Amino acid sequence: MKSLLPILSIAALTLPSCKLGPNFHRLETGAGDTWKEGHATPNASLPDAWWRLFGDSELNRLVDRALAANHDLAAAKSRLDTSRALIGLDRARLFPTLDLTGEAGISRLSQDAIGANLPPGIAIDLERQRYRSTFNLAYDLDLWGKNKRLLEASSAEAAANEAVLDAQRLGIAAEVARQYFLLRGLDAQEAVLRDTLKSREQALDLQKSRADAGLTDGLASGRARTELELANHDLAAVQRQRGSAEHALAVLCRNAPSSFSVSRRGSLPKLPSIRPGLPAEVLARRPDVRASEQRLRAANARIGAAMAAFYPNLSLSGSAGFESVDVRRFLDWENRVLSLGANLAAPIFDGGANKANLSASRSRFDEALSGHRQTLLVALREVEDALVDLHGLARSRRSLEAALVSARDTRGLSQERFDKGLTNYLEVVDLDRSVLQIRLSLAQVEAQQRISLAALAKALGGGWGGK
Repeated sequence: MKSLLPILSIAALTLPSCKLGPNFHRLETGAGDTWKEGHATPNASLPDAWWRLFGDSELNRLVDRALAANHDLAAAKSRLDTSRALIGLDRARLFPTLDLTGEAGISRLSQDAIGANLPPGIAIDLERQRYRSTFNLAYDLDLWGKNKRLLEASSAEAAANEAVLDAQRLGIAAEVARQYFLLRGLDAQEAVLRDTLKSREQALDLQKSRADAGLTDGLASGRARTELELANHDLAAVQRQRGSAEHALAVLCRNAPSSFSVSRRGSLPKLPSIRPGLPAEVLARRPDVRASEQRLRAANARIGAAMAAFYPNLSLSGSAGFESVDVRRFLDWENRVLSLGANLAAPIFDGGANKANLSASRSRFDEALSGHRQTLLVALREVEDALVDLHGLARSRRSLEAALVSARDTRGLSQERFDKGLTNYLEVVDLDRSVLQIRLSLAQVEAQQRISLAALAKALGGGWGGK
């Protein structure tokens, strides 16, 4: 028996361990190589700071500020740090543990209890001391790969949290860009309305002068005042919407709205060209897709960990040190102690706990698989939505630009006819209103083009997918 324990220990150490459970394989996306609403361009990519493509220094400043100060990003970074630390806990299970323990104690026995059983005249020492210190070694052989599967799961969860952080950064940048383009579009509308107010004030002064001179009956001046006040109403509505967009930017940049402002500017940033790339490239780049895939990987690994619980667990233990009843002789070689052992624990009856845990692990994998498939579909849909928006907005802009040229020409002809007394002022008013509405619509479409382009950049995964 004395020679059997070392043999068993050596044999156990040399046994190859395996990993139970299914190995992870990436899901076939079936995305194809074409887009329904656009041309697929291989190897297309975006820079990390994709918003700089718009060439707007104010936008760059706001996005950088939001990314540096956002509370949600700070929380996501903390979650990532936690998950990375937990990897260390699971990795530590793969290695032996070594502890140092020490004991020191003194005890005194009862004279009556001990002396009553001894012949008379025999003296005994009733006080006893004991000193012991050992190094203790323990090692779980992990024959069925449970610890390896747990490490695989925690590593995948950390990768998922890293992708979530990228997704949040992408979402914040896209939201700042959306609010900024909305604000600049409202600035453009405000510039149009202020220009219109000047012309309508001039028209009102002209019609009042004509009415005072007896050239008109006052109907035209009344109509001119109505149109002036309607333009003031439109201006107030635009300013109200601009205030809301500015407040949203303040919160994104972690500022109180009362201490935050964006200067007014009537022009919109340039409109860059962003290529969508291939569908498979987009799915590999998008951080939300990477996050869902890593969650699926973690759920798959936990199936193997649950399966390993059905099998015996073998571990080795050993301790070595010194033990003595006299502190002065504690380190004498003859007082050394040593123990070696192999521990085997096999499940016999657990009330169905292992079976339930395995069933739950498989159900969680199925849940993660369904979520991953849905994430793939949503990702492809968002790209298609952004592409169809951009194409439709480009057509709308061309039509509005042509309509504006025509409306201005018609309005000029109507003004000439009115000045010659060939038509009434209502015709001029109606055409003037048409010019205003087309100009406002054009400003809205130009802003929406940039908003949709930012949505496309987000749908494509931004520039963080290449990590």
